Amino acid sequence: MTDPTTTPATTTVTVTGTDAATATDTVTDAVTDTVTVMGTDTVTATDTDTDVVNTLALRRCTDTRHRFHHRGPDGELRSLTLAELDARAGNVARHLHVLGVRARDRVGILAPNSLAWVLLDLAVIRLGAVTAGFEPGRFDPERLPRDYGLKLLFTEDGDEHSGAVRAIGAVDGWAEDFAPDTPARHHDGYDPADILAIKFTSGSTGVPKGLETTVASVNSSLHEVQRIFAHGDGDNLLVFLGNWFLQQRFWIYSAFAHGHDVTLARLDDALDTARRTRPTVVMGVPGFYEEIRRRLEGIELPADPGKRQEILQAEFGGRVRYLWTGSAPASRAVLEFFNDAGVPLYEGYGLNETCIVAKNHPGAFRLGSVGRVLPNKTVRFDRDGVLIVGSRHPVNHRYTWCAPGTNEKMFLPTGEVRTHDIGHLDEDGFLYIHGRVDDVVTVSSGYNVLAPLVEECLRGHPAIRDCVLYGNGEEFLTAVVSLAAPPPDPAELSRHVARVNAELLPDQRVHAVLVAPERFSTGNGLLTGQLKPKRGAVHERYARELSQIHARTPGPTADRPLVVVAAEPTRRSTT
Repeated sequence: MTDPTTTPATTTVTVTGTDAATATDTVTDAVTDTVTVMGTDTVTATDTDTDVVNTLALRRCTDTRHRFHHRGPDGELRSLTLAELDARAGNVARHLHVLGVRARDRVGILAPNSLAWVLLDLAVIRLGAVTAGFEPGRFDPERLPRDYGLKLLFTEDGDEHSGAVRAIGAVDGWAEDFAPDTPARHHDGYDPADILAIKFTSGSTGVPKGLETTVASVNSSLHEVQRIFAHGDGDNLLVFLGNWFLQQRFWIYSAFAHGHDVTLARLDDALDTARRTRPTVVMGVPGFYEEIRRRLEGIELPADPGKRQEILQAEFGGRVRYLWTGSAPASRAVLEFFNDAGVPLYEGYGLNETCIVAKNHPGAFRLGSVGRVLPNKTVRFDRDGVLIVGSRHPVNHRYTWCAPGTNEKMFLPTGEVRTHDIGHLDEDGFLYIHGRVDDVVTVSSGYNVLAPLVEECLRGHPAIRDCVLYGNGEEFLTAVVSLAAPPPDPAELSRHVARVNAELLPDQRVHAVLVAPERFSTGNGLLTGQLKPKRGAVHERYARELSQIHARTPGPTADRPLVVVAAEPTRRSTT
């Protein structure tokens, strides 16, 4: 078998896009009334892709220049060279092999970010096996080995010495157990069609769905990111969202393939870690940047752009060349706050089922869009304006774990993915996402209201952190809001909503505001792990209050919106 780490695969790809020398490849299908648009960035006819996955699996890393920074169990910042990290992963792989893990076996990890998490994942790749990342608090560890066919599961509360559920704490000891007889490789490499990882949807619309991810799709996504951002020597990529999100692990894989530093943190210590490790790239969700904006706008920032840039740079250690965001829509206020100060915040778009579809980047940036479609993707829109995505290297063609009928709603017979997102392409090929089909609220008049548009307007008030519209089948809309600051005077909040209403169409106007007694969070089940509000969960949590608001006679009006503060939740008696 040819060693893919020494002989890169060469593929010939023909792409037509708006940056290419030929005309834009726009195909109109008169039968289905859809438009297909190929990726809109230039790519050479012969494109050499780095097989990142097999680089990790088969090649010993000797890089002593670039480092992996992380927090130890004591919270102290620590650092390993990539060569040291790789050697320790090899030790962990040897222990997993002794426990019977072989190629294509599934190994689960249910734990917060840590060095051990990273070592386990790299060790699983060394064995040609499959990593299944589970978000803590979302899954029952006792059920996971059976439900997902796991050879082993690592958790914080597992057994140190036996059983299918093991203690992740044991990995630290395995990593230091160097042996002279450690084999150079445990398998001959992954085929592009092999499964590298199992990932799960955020669960914002119900039980998370499990998706097996192909090696080819991971390599393809990493190649496209590298093509447009050129991560390399001198870069340090900060990742702090959960390692159970496969894309967070991409940047660790990238460090080995392209030679740069990477820093692992957690959400609660991300900024402190950034100030100490001085990353050049930060990967974060919109809610993370929104918190920074609100905090800094709470002090009087200087009007001078250069001084504002210094303050924003200092938040992240002073060396940022760009910030990355996705997973949820970023508000225009957040995008303008960073970009106007000279700290680029690039928004992109993708799904678990498609990986990265479009991305703003240097040389192709349009504020408010999610960027141009990548050359390895195609997009089209159905009659209802719903975005459909095709991939040269699909993540997969189905969920492995989901409710009956779910696959048919997402995966088309063509191999494409129906995203359930509504959007459009502009004349220059930039993709815009307006919201999800699920985000459409239909009031009793029959008018369809795209909720994110109204919610973003309401979040213009500095006290409103999150906002969810309610009103399907009702005569008017109510907003359930989570506050970022001490509650404003109800009269002031009502005046703010009235001002927003004056700029909206009649059926888009909000007649009532329900102020939640606690912030939406992952802990109370009202935010996903990517900090997106769970509409259904919010509606269910405040169903009684919402019902009372909509039962009022006469109902509230758009020019004088009603403000109701929900009572603190009380514990139910168990007797």
